[in-house]
Amino acid sequence: MFYTRVSSSLKLLKMSSAPDLQRFQSRADQADQIISSLKQQLAGLRSAAVVNACEKEVSILSEENEKLRKEVESLKRNLIRAETRNGVTQVPLPSRAASAPSASEPAKEVEAEKKVEAKPDEKKNAKKDAKPKKEKKQPVEDSAPVDISRLDIRIGRIVSAKNHPDADTLFVEDVDVGEATNRTILSGLVKHVPLEQMQNRLGVFMCNFKPVKMRGILSQGMIMCASTPEKVEIIDPPPGCEPGDRVTCEGYTGTPDAQLNPKKKVWEQIQPDLRIDDNGVATYKGVPFTVEGKGICKSATMRNSPIK
Repeated sequence: MFYTRVSSSLKLLKMSSAPDLQRFQSRADQADQIISSLKQQLAGLRSAAVVNACEKEVSILSEENEKLRKEVESLKRNLIRAETRNGVTQVPLPSRAASAPSASEPAKEVEAEKKVEAKPDEKKNAKKDAKPKKEKKQPVEDSAPVDISRLDIRIGRIVSAKNHPDADTLFVEDVDVGEATNRTILSGLVKHVPLEQMQNRLGVFMCNFKPVKMRGILSQGMIMCASTPEKVEIIDPPPGCEPGDRVTCEGYTGTPDAQLNPKKKVWEQIQPDLRIDDNGVATYKGVPFTVEGKGICKSATMRNSPIK
């Protein structure tokens, strides 16, 4: 049967005219050419699309890279300026590209800025140098011996006293110590001395402490008292004293500091030698507190106790 079909097909082909076969062949060749051309065009389109996409991506990345490079260069210049102002020596490094700014350029700019800024100072310094330098005098308290003569101890009168508005243990006193204006002095005597006994009373006052705030009120001195944990008593001046009278100890003839320097700890070194003796006399190293021409200072009832 197969042989019969092949024979029939051959008979049909023979019956076809030669022109028809040529026409079919020509059309098939044309179709092949068209298909090949379309394949080439399609490949070209794909390639062009990929190239365009890549070019866009490259362009975006290039722009971002350029921005980052500029930011980095700007930060480097600012850093170099800051380091140069702070005295850090800049060592130029070889740059990768000839167009890249060298590390020394910002340093030069900063140096130029320094020179411009320094000109007024240079003139001032030149004027200062032209004047002969005066030797600074050493403060008296630096070379003076640490003894009671460094303390400005005076007789004062408590003109009035009242309770501190914000502290239950403090009195606020208006004290005349012989100056143009009275001083405000705070003392922690509320538990030891009745308020009525503080009025119009003479006492012995330390006047060259550095003023200090106590619960919001500035205290400009200290009233001196015989003091133990159980009892505190105000030291009494001798009869006939007036506000401003100086209290001294024989043999200690130095000049009081204008104001004690807390860092020098002068009071802290002197205070342990301030005591009330067996007779109730206020003393420094056994030498009585004396107001010249008027007598010695005493505690009314306390004996052998520190003075604070």
